Amino acid sequence: MWVWKTALKVPKGVIVIVHGAGEHHGRYEWLKRQWLKAGYHVILGDLPGQGKNAEHRGHVDSFNEYIVTLRKWIDKARTFKLPYVVFGHSLGGLVVIRTLQESRLRPDAVVLSSPCLGLKVPPPSWLKKAVSPFNLFVPRFRIPIKRSGENVLATHNKEILERDALDPLIVKKISLRWYFELDLAMEKAFQRMDRFPDVPLFILQAGNDKIVDKTKVYEWFHKIQLRNKQYKEWPGFYHEVFNEPERDVVFHYLLHKLTPFL
Repeated sequence: MWVWKTALKVPKGVIVIVHGAGEHHGRYEWLKRQWLKAGYHVILGDLPGQGKNAEHRGHVDSFNEYIVTLRKWIDKARTFKLPYVVFGHSLGGLVVIRTLQESRLRPDAVVLSSPCLGLKVPPPSWLKKAVSPFNLFVPRFRIPIKRSGENVLATHNKEILERDALDPLIVKKISLRWYFELDLAMEKAFQRMDRFPDVPLFILQAGNDKIVDKTKVYEWFHKIQLRNKQYKEWPGFYHEVFNEPERDVVFHYLLHKLTPFL
């Protein structure tokens, strides 16, 4: 976990950022700078099995490892005695949902960026059934992640794509256990909606998401019962809305929406 403090004499709040699958906190340098300039402290870390926190790269024994990690980050945010927001992208969005469902934490707001509530191209059911025994006997067996090709692009931003191709911290293989834990967590996100706290929720969803199934995201948003919730879809955007060429527009839109609650 890393903590950066805004240069403003009177900080407005704290942002806890939870990254997505296969990446790490360093990919959020631009977003971190925006929050700091806007007057917010920033807390960032690497999830278990990813980035610089990769004892077993691309693997977790249980999704609960993510939940325990995020609770530590939130505990740190609360020490500032300021309003705090929990922001999660993709897998990070699912981690945020499951953490809040399994705790009594009440952030001042939650932001989910293309949250992983369903995969655009999930493995066929016959394949999941066929490999499920290996999840029990060789859970750390890893399979390659497809990261190249038009049908899996996460952003239109060529500079970021070129940087990612050379990034040694990007996870290139995931374990069987990791996938089955992800699958189970997505199920629980829907099953335990009533446990999610009644706090302001903002979902920013890529309109042309090639990784996450946006229909599942909207289904979850539509079903969850909250007094304040907003869903914004960005037409034509790929998965990482905060890495798209128009990311300045996305950030200022979010900042405007959050201001009344902080």
